[in-house]
Amino acid sequence: MPDTRSGDVIPLRTATKAWFLISLQTFGGPAGQIAVMQRTLVEEKRWIGRQRFLHALNYCMLLPGPEAQQLAIYVGWLLNGRRGGLIAGTLFVLPGMLALLALSAIYVAFGDTTAVNALFAGIAPAVVAIVAQAVFRVGKRALHHPALVAIAAGAFAALALFAVPFPVVIAAAAAVGWVLGRFAPGVTEPRGGHGGADDGPAPLIADDALHHERPSARRAAAVLGVGLVVWAAPVVAVALLTGIGSTLTAQGLFFSGTAVITFGGAYAVLAYVAQRAVEVYGWLSAGDMVRGLALAESTPGPLIMVVQFVAFLGAYHHPGGLDPWAAGVLGALLTTWVTFVPCFLFILLGAPYVERLRHNRALSAALTGITAAVVGVIANLALYFALNTLFHATAVHHFGPLRLALPDLSTFRPVQAVITAVALVLVLGVRWSMPRVLIACAGLGVVAALVGLPVA
Repeated sequence: MPDTRSGDVIPLRTATKAWFLISLQTFGGPAGQIAVMQRTLVEEKRWIGRQRFLHALNYCMLLPGPEAQQLAIYVGWLLNGRRGGLIAGTLFVLPGMLALLALSAIYVAFGDTTAVNALFAGIAPAVVAIVAQAVFRVGKRALHHPALVAIAAGAFAALALFAVPFPVVIAAAAAVGWVLGRFAPGVTEPRGGHGGADDGPAPLIADDALHHERPSARRAAAVLGVGLVVWAAPVVAVALLTGIGSTLTAQGLFFSGTAVITFGGAYAVLAYVAQRAVEVYGWLSAGDMVRGLALAESTPGPLIMVVQFVAFLGAYHHPGGLDPWAAGVLGALLTTWVTFVPCFLFILLGAPYVERLRHNRALSAALTGITAAVVGVIANLALYFALNTLFHATAVHHFGPLRLALPDLSTFRPVQAVITAVALVLVLGVRWSMPRVLIACAGLGVVAALVGLPVA
């Protein structure tokens, strides 16, 4: 029974145990993570109604950052207030953070060995296929009108051909979506419903229930003030300890910025992260970036956790006056902090208002525009990974306003090309699960190395 004195819908210890078990099952990207929460919280435990759950999800999809983790924070807040939100959001990312930190260290220590090269010769092509699958999945759901297809194509062209900054692309897509929603509302109206009656016993949080914590200016100011201080404090501390121009300070500032522009999920922002981390800051190579995504795909938690890998390698290679290993760990932890703390701020600040905002056509239309653009953004990411997986070298060529990244055809990698073709068949044709595809392709890379084929 709900504890009306504490505001807990269920005992906090019971909720904590449930969130920990959910955190161990969060493989397969946001769709799989949301499915795990819906099955556990909506269908099995009956803690929250289906439409209530979807309403929370709709808000999280409007926000930058990993929507699955934000949904966990939101539902945790509904069940146990702020304590519940903090616990749910922290547990959601903790297993993946620890696993990827260990994998990053292993990669730095043993990444140049023949065995590791063989594994990644298979895993990198699998990543290309997985990102290509994301293009089809998101496109099938989002591009239900020619105008939305045009937004996706425009986003792809802006990024791949003209090097338009990612935030500009997202802002333009939101504006176009808003205009379409106002003057051609049929374009941005979603097709179909959420489907499925919510059968079974009445949930503890009914679909029409409102949370007891009401919005107010005083509450919003307190949450915003504390949240901003908690978010910024580690960055300020690192800047004071290592200097304004250090790699660690640059990482804290850069990933704080990406945390507020990651609309559309991790795939949408990774092209921007890869471009800046590889070409501007020189923290890692394009090949390292592909391998980092493969490692992040194989661990639980949000895929955006790959930025931890980026930061680890960047700080390790540019440690300043610190020990490289200490710098790598500090960079990884700092980046994880500034990436995920904003999620708590967005939810705890906005959730009480969203509780009383069931429908907002303008926001929905803007989100539709962003979602359409995300298809083009992910397609650009797939192109980026494909070029850097299938060829040893690429070069940027300028033709007036055009900026094209073209491969050096003499550096073609036939082994990776064959494994990419196999991975595409397994992902798009046979529809194997992501872990199964990664294991199979890694095995093909090892076989290629054993028979003497070039895999580096």
